[in-house]
Amino acid sequence: MDWLWFVLVGVLCLLAGAALGFFIARKTMMNYLKKNPPINEQMLRVMMMQMGQNPSQKKINQMMKAMQKQQDKK
Repeated sequence: MDWLWFVLVGVLCLLAGAALGFFIARKTMMNYLKKNPPINEQMLRVMMMQMGQNPSQKKINQMMKAMQKQQDKK
């Protein structure tokens, strides 16, 4: 009977640790992406120029705000 409790407690601790690790990793990654967005203004400007557009600062700002809103919704 003692080994049953030992196995049960071990499995519960394993599940709790996995769930806690998942949420901590998710929170850390969300904070990292908020501080270091995957696309910045310079990258956006280069992409638009490669597509044949001549981007103005106003257009760049609009696109950055739209991407920020989309990221905040998630």
